[in-house]
Formats: sequence, structure tokens, C-alpha cells
Amino acid sequence: MGVPVPLLDLKAQYATIREEVRAAIDGVLESQYFILGPEVEALEAEVAAYCQCRYGIGVSSGSDALLVALMAINLQAGDEVITTPYTFFATAGAIVRLGGKPVFVDIDPATYNLDPFALEDAVTPRTRAILPVHLYGQMVEMDPVMEVADRHGLHVIEDVAQAIGAEYRGRRAGCIGHCGCFSFFPSKNLGGVGDGGLVTTNDPKLADRVKLLRGHGARPKYHHKVVGGNFRLDALQAAVLRVKLRHLDRWTAARQHNAESYRRRLAASGLVSDGRVVLPVDAGYGRHIYNQFVIRAERRDGLAHYLKQQQIGTEVYYPLPMHLQECFAGLGLREGAFPQSESAAQESLALPIYPELSDAMLERVVQAIGEFYSSGTSC
Repeated sequence: MGVPVPLLDLKAQYATIREEVRAAIDGVLESQYFILGPEVEALEAEVAAYCQCRYGIGVSSGSDALLVALMAINLQAGDEVITTPYTFFATAGAIVRLGGKPVFVDIDPATYNLDPFALEDAVTPRTRAILPVHLYGQMVEMDPVMEVADRHGLHVIEDVAQAIGAEYRGRRAGCIGHCGCFSFFPSKNLGGVGDGGLVTTNDPKLADRVKLLRGHGARPKYHHKVVGGNFRLDALQAAVLRVKLRHLDRWTAARQHNAESYRRRLAASGLVSDGRVVLPVDAGYGRHIYNQFVIRAERRDGLAHYLKQQQIGTEVYYPLPMHLQECFAGLGLREGAFPQSESAAQESLALPIYPELSDAMLERVVQAIGEFYSSGTSC
């Protein structure tokens, strides 16, 4: 058995920037300024510029970014938000936490992203916003999303947790809608050393509202204009993220290289031509940053089990779409309601794609996939 290939190896990344990160952390420790402050303000400006936005507001997590963005547009109980059922829980969870109702639209089976051409039929008089998720590092086709939003007077809140630096027709994720919600969870392309997030916007009123809400709605201190929350970003996170942001484009280029290597190797293996493996689609309208490299695989669960035996990491994103989650049973949706999302949940498998993968590791993953199918094993 060869060298293990984990799904993600953060230690390999850290080894390349250890001294920079330690110096940044030491700077915060010497300052003893741990919550918000200069490091957070600098990160906010740098990420906003990177994402082609006027404003960035650091918050406590990607989940809280979604929550505070929905609070900022004053989402009320009973209001509807159109989104995808094929996503991480936080997307729909933020809507429901505020008393809103998620209204799901199925995905485009090629990109795994919300199908923008199905949006119009989902709009009702109760619709307040559209929440597209840029999944796996590729943006939703945003022009038709914005056309529907403009036609009906809806807010668009982009879930950019997996897509920092991704582009759609030259525009960066998080700068097209009314605001963008980012996650700095450690496994993200730009990951911190704990939880963290950020909201981007080009609207000064929305930016001010998010800033107010993240600090319990107080302005000035102890004088509360609205009921907000504790959504503040720690300075330690900001300091580390500022270091990593300087390396992000290099890491993205490595992910793109690895994705193309997978495409070549899997195509050469014959697994694609005979339909046992379906490669992820690059939609061709912008920059794909490959937060994940997700294939569709015949006998997916058996393949995942075999790769685990070979010490190769994989992950199923996401095995149960939102409309089939127990906590959303009250929506009255059943199996079959969103067939493309359900098929993706049953067939998709994420392979290792992190920047530090070697060519030998990539080849080992492809060889192991070929071994599984050639052996005829049913494990």
C-alpha cells in the first residue's frame, strides 16, 4: 500500500507558512487586542478589495454571516427565501432560525448549483430574497438570478462559503448580489485557525446595518438600537487570514492544476468514456477555484469504502438534501421533490484536491479508482 492520501492536509499547508503565521499571532498577543480592532479592520479591507467589493464586515463564522445578512434585510417570520436543497445545513438553517421559510429550487445536474432558470416559478408574494450557493468553488450563473431579483424587487444574498475568488464573467463571488457571505472554516480555501466569516456588500446602508447587528445592535456602547447578536470576529483569526490571503491565488492555481491533472488521468483511464466516472463540469463563464473536486461515480458507496481501505480520503457532500432532513419535515416535502439534488446526493464523491498534493498522490488516487472498477468488487 502506498503513502496515504488524506482528503485534506492542513499540516502540509502550515509547514509552508509557519513563521509568517507565528509572527502574526505573536503580534496580536503583544497587542492584547483580541476582538475586532486593527487586524480585523485590515482584513475587512483586504478581503473586500480581493472580492471587488466596497465593504467587508468580519463576523464570527460563515453560518453567522448568513444569519446576520438575513437580519440586515429584516427577514420576518413567514417570509420566503428561495435557495437550493443541495447545500450545507447553514444555508437553510439561517432562514428558519429567523422564522423564514426556505423555498427550494433544484440544481443544474452539471454544476451542482441552483438552476437559475427555475427561479421564476418559485417566486410568490411572500418571497423576500434569493440565496444562491456557489458550490464546490464554481459560481451560480448570476445574470439570470439578478434579472429575476430585479424584476420582483428581491434581495440576493450570495453564499460564498466555498467560492472565495471564484468569478462569473469577470466579477468576483460576493460582489454581484446585495451581499456575500464567506466562511473561514479551516478547511476552506482561505481557512483560519478556528471559526470566522465575513459579509461583503457594495451598499453602505447594508454594511452599516451588519456592523450594528454584529455587536448586539449597540451604538454607542450600552445603547442598543436593535436586537443584534455577538457576531464579532477575533483578531487572532484576522491576523492568520491576512497571512493566508497573500498566498491564496498561488493555492488556487495549484488546485486548478490538480483538477486538470485528474481530468487527464481519469480520461486516460477509460473510466470516463465508459460512464463509470463523470467528471465535474467547468461551466466556462468564469474562474473555478475548486474548493472540492466532485465526481459522480457508479457504485459510489462501494468506491468510497474501497478508497478508505487504501488510505485515500473522500467525502460525500451532501448525503441528504435539505428537503429530506428531519428538522425540515414541516415543509411537507418528500423524496422525489427535487430529483437532481437527490441524484447528486446518491452519486457524488469528493476526491482530494488540496494544493500540496503531489503528482504521485494524484496518480495513486486515479489508479485506486481504476482498481476498484476493474476488480468488480462490490464493497
